Amino acid sequence: MKIKITGIGSYIPEIKVANTDFDKHVFLNEDGTPFGYPNEVVIGKFKSITGIEKRRYATPDQCTSDLAFLASEKAIENAGIDPETIDYIIFAHNFGDVKYGTIQSDMIPSLATRVKHKLQIKNPKCVAYDILFGCPGWIEGVLQANAFIKSGMAKRCLVIGAETLSRVVDSHDRDSMIYSDGAGATIIEASDTETGLLSYESATYAYDEAGYLFFGKSYNPELDEDTRYIKMYGRKIYEFALSEVPSAMKSCLDKSGLGIDDVKKILIHQANEKMDEAIIHRFYKLYGKSVPKDIMPMSIHELGNSSVATIPTLLDLLIRGKIENQELHKSDVIIFASVGAGMNVNAFVYRY
Repeated sequence: MKIKITGIGSYIPEIKVANTDFDKHVFLNEDGTPFGYPNEVVIGKFKSITGIEKRRYATPDQCTSDLAFLASEKAIENAGIDPETIDYIIFAHNFGDVKYGTIQSDMIPSLATRVKHKLQIKNPKCVAYDILFGCPGWIEGVLQANAFIKSGMAKRCLVIGAETLSRVVDSHDRDSMIYSDGAGATIIEASDTETGLLSYESATYAYDEAGYLFFGKSYNPELDEDTRYIKMYGRKIYEFALSEVPSAMKSCLDKSGLGIDDVKKILIHQANEKMDEAIIHRFYKLYGKSVPKDIMPMSIHELGNSSVATIPTLLDLLIRGKIENQELHKSDVIIFASVGAGMNVNAFVYRY
């Protein structure tokens, strides 16, 4: 028995924020000193590295659980199921519900419980819980759904990845331009066909790497040093990702029994265009191959990095034909892969 995605939906927030909207920001170095060059240079370098031109932010009246609910409604409709038949709601996020204009996280009740309430599911045996696994959270949620279904504990799961990173960024840190908001949701069920999840890998590197992503104070020394924002050591993350993600993908593909030439698409966490491209090049190099054309769909240029939401959103856009020069066909083999805070790495091979 395998598991398969039988329904998918995403919610892309309405507010569009272009790179030029950061023209008037006061960007500072970590020590609080100003850059020695204008913002147009900062933004130009940023785009050349990340590929990001625009990103989306939630409206002031929306929180992470609201975005997740809207994506979940679409996934349930797409699957054509009764929400009362869902056994588990697994919600991957990292910062909870952070209301607009605040920096405080709210996670009581859990965001999964909030989504269940918004969906008006009465069945008490529909178990709702959250997972915190960094950007690889949605993939990890799929792997947990796989375990529940294969063990007989569930027949149907709703797996969500959603985040509002715009609420936890330091506006004086140029890395704040990377982050965005969004939600993606999937219905996962048992499959007795040849399609579905074929193999997986998951790992946490915490001995030296635990602090690569963290909560830290603003780069503006005049702000309250006890108010924390998402921070990262970008170079260390880049080097870690290039070292560990390609090998995890290879191990996962080898366990599936398929070859590199069988892979038709790679859906990787939309973190940074150059980093993602380097990961894919290194992955194919492990097989002595060149990267095929159009193997890696991208959404980061228009949507930015919405953490756990990037991969399910990317899959939804791909299935609906919303990504230029990209399409999926029945029985195509896909590799899903992600890297993020933990440091966590995971992947799975899937036959569409």
